[in-house]
Amino acid sequence: MPFSADHAEVLGLKALSWLASSDELLPVFLGSSGASISDLRDRVNDPEFLGAVLDFLLMDDSWVVAFCDNEGVAYASLVQARAMLPGGDQVHWT
Repeated sequence: MPFSADHAEVLGLKALSWLASSDELLPVFLGSSGASISDLRDRVNDPEFLGAVLDFLLMDDSWVVAFCDNEGVAYASLVQARAMLPGGDQVHWT
């Protein structure tokens, strides 16, 4: 079943919450994205920012596994959710 945009945003919010609680990964996200702690609060309802959070998690399989296992969701759900948020279109090079 495809994700709705609302469902994708909820999963993005869960991912942001999970990321914010990680003393190890949060600084990596902030450093790589250029976001600040205040951005985490100010952009919590911004679908583009939530897409960036999912993009970050999708960079490493171990992060995907850790988040999905923690939330009890299928690993593929992150990709499905990302596709429903702004900028999540799959690029086809052919």
